[in-house]
Amino acid sequence: MSPERRAKNKARAQLTLLHLDLAESLTEVQWQIAHAIAQTLVKEDTDVNELGKAIAYLRTYINQENAGARFFDYLKTLVRNGRQIGHSKRTTDYYENIENTCSQYLKAYQDNAAVMLQILGWASRLMRYYKDAGPIGEITAPVVESARQAEIAEVISTHDFAIGQILEATVTAVKGNKVTYEILGTIKLTEKEPKKAQSFTEGQTIKVEILDLKEDGSIKKVRCTG
Repeated sequence: MSPERRAKNKARAQLTLLHLDLAESLTEVQWQIAHAIAQTLVKEDTDVNELGKAIAYLRTYINQENAGARFFDYLKTLVRNGRQIGHSKRTTDYYENIENTCSQYLKAYQDNAAVMLQILGWASRLMRYYKDAGPIGEITAPVVESARQAEIAEVISTHDFAIGQILEATVTAVKGNKVTYEILGTIKLTEKEPKKAQSFTEGQTIKVEILDLKEDGSIKKVRCTG
């Protein structure tokens, strides 16, 4: 076996071990985002040490108000002043790659700097392995537009919903014959319950049955089973 082949096999083995650690510390969606950030930056030949500096900045201000927003402002400042503070044109390119990639994948977590820090920490580690693991093909990862969508995407990815399934739901609003249910603390659905709506109170916990699913596997329609 050639030294190059041996290095690639070793990298893949280490990556497998990382997967086990990731599974324990990140959710499925966050795990995919960490991989996508690492793959994107390696594919663009970004220096992992420059990502490390950005991570160090976020870690320093992690407990301050608006830490996530400050992190993105910091990245924009690096891009804007890259030629003054960088050692070469390549450094400016690194800053732009990092800013673009973080904006693409981490905006949904801007209000949760601790999660951002964890994802970036793993992305940094993954970058070192992807550099030795051979060519990177097409990158696929969830593109989450808001924190709420991130939560919903996570629920969908970790639950296998089925028509006829019974779930616990909380009544969050009652207006006329319409009832708004919150399922698994994230999914909100408003359904017509003409025979039962007036007997519900906000905050009440009931059982609902899944009547229909969307193409992505998320819940489309439910009804009270009681």
